[in-house]
Amino acid sequence: MLQRACWTSDAILNNTFEIPALHEDLATVRANFATYETWVLRRGPRLIGAVRGVLRGTDWEVGRLMVAPDLQGQGLGRMLLQHIERQAPPSARRLWLFTGKRSEANIRLYTRAGYQLIPDDDDSLPHVPHTVRLVKLTSPESSQTR
Repeated sequence: MLQRACWTSDAILNNTFEIPALHEDLATVRANFATYETWVLRRGPRLIGAVRGVLRGTDWEVGRLMVAPDLQGQGLGRMLLQHIERQAPPSARRLWLFTGKRSEANIRLYTRAGYQLIPDDDDSLPHVPHTVRLVKLTSPESSQTR
């Protein structure tokens, strides 16, 4: 339910329902727990946020960062992003994620956290239609991402 609530507004913003998170059924979400490390935020019994990450080679892929729509703008997304960054294994050389091309609040969150937009013609990372990809390089000396 949280996933659909979060990405429905993103679909409207981006004028497309071709958003992978909107097409995952419960079985797929459950199966992803075997691949992705996932963290959730709860307020009492209510699920209010989540984020996941997976190491692919030396890339730490950040995904499904979500905050309940009625709680957005309170710093929970920033907190989840900082948490998932700290979970990146030491072998991760870059962190990356994608968001909707018109998701200005998300893009602001990520660029303020040090992520940079990568060009559409950069084939070093997977590309999802109607999205932009952002990347943040890590360094062994950096304590910001660990």
